[in-house]
Amino acid sequence: MPKLLGLDIGSSSVIAGILSGRKVLAESPRVFFESKHSGARVDVDAEDLLKAVSKAIAGLEGKAKEVDAIALAVMCPAWVAMDRAGRPLTPIVTHQDRRSVEIAHQIEERIGKKRHMRLTGCRPFPGGISSTTWAWYLKHEPRRLKGADLVGHLNTFLHRNLTGARVTDPSNASFTGLYNTLKLGGWNRDLCENIGADPRLLPDILDADRIAGRITAAAAKQFNLREGTPVMTGLVDGSAGMLLAGANPGQLFNVCGSTDVLALCTDKPAPHEQLLTRALGIDNKFLMVGTMAAVASALYWARLQFFREMSIETFREEMFRLAKLGPSAAGTVTFDPYMAGERTSIAQRRGGFDGLTLASTRENMLSAMLEGLIAASAARLPLLAASGTSILPTVAVSGGADHLDQIMRRDWKGRWRFRSVTDATMRGLGTLTPRE
Repeated sequence: MPKLLGLDIGSSSVIAGILSGRKVLAESPRVFFESKHSGARVDVDAEDLLKAVSKAIAGLEGKAKEVDAIALAVMCPAWVAMDRAGRPLTPIVTHQDRRSVEIAHQIEERIGKKRHMRLTGCRPFPGGISSTTWAWYLKHEPRRLKGADLVGHLNTFLHRNLTGARVTDPSNASFTGLYNTLKLGGWNRDLCENIGADPRLLPDILDADRIAGRITAAAAKQFNLREGTPVMTGLVDGSAGMLLAGANPGQLFNVCGSTDVLALCTDKPAPHEQLLTRALGIDNKFLMVGTMAAVASALYWARLQFFREMSIETFREEMFRLAKLGPSAAGTVTFDPYMAGERTSIAQRRGGFDGLTLASTRENMLSAMLEGLIAASAARLPLLAASGTSILPTVAVSGGADHLDQIMRRDWKGRWRFRSVTDATMRGLGTLTPRE
């Protein structure tokens, strides 16, 4: 069994781990990097992210030099343009970015909503489908892209700096909005022409477990790795978690934390405009995904605004108490659960309270937030069931230590069994076997 270096790069941090199959032999401390927020823009300095990767690897105290191969799991989309040497010409624009709403409408008007979904599996959601970001730069900051030699997502950027390769995998390709996702059929020239993108700048597409390149001498020195170590193409972090869950058609995987992601594995994708449909990244399978963009992040915002005197533990107890009481605890107050917008909407929705009166209390408001989020969680199940894939009754669950997932599932209809999968992204990388 090969020993792997796993790199788990999420929305705010990097973890490096040594893996033998699904067993984590060693893991680095979490290394954080900053996302810069400016209005609707959310991006990460690409050099800062590389430094975080280097620091995470250093946290393994030399063990990374002893591995047989390297596997990558990355947040997505995380769009960036590079020059001929692999240096970033733009920041890494993350999935939280919403600057390209107007551009997204224009893309859909030109290509047609039904055709776009038929080709890519999704509508061109701002930030969530990165063709909108590329088109935004072509329109608003074209000078930045004049020296572009390669455009892709985070795993493409990492490979360019680690191995010199120009690659991505099907899961990341799906989120570009330029890939024939439903046919796993390569880049689509019509979609590229629609935004004015040169398809020659796009990376080659390889399955997640393929050895896409080997650590260069320069990268070995920069990242404290062994020159020549094979690096697999890698995949989206949610796909790695699904691999740990089994990745059988019908498997549900629920990740509940700052965001709440519910993914259904299928071999027969049936796109819906309220879901994200993308390739798993391996084995000709797909994920249909319903995402709530702000769950724990919204609730802990409420703690800071209204319950600041409570400890985290006391606040969690209060959430469970109110959730058990049900909608009556909210009184007349209701809540739209879109504090971070909506991943499956072009025109962005916003969170908000309704029904407030002078008699409303902070408990009413927190209860309303919980009820809004619980209802949104349950509403995804009929959408996934309508895909035609028979859903298995056992749901794999990953999340934080606050057990918030138990609250979110309160109103799920049907009989479900839940099994916890810990360290899902990192251990999911351990299921990959590198192949030439």
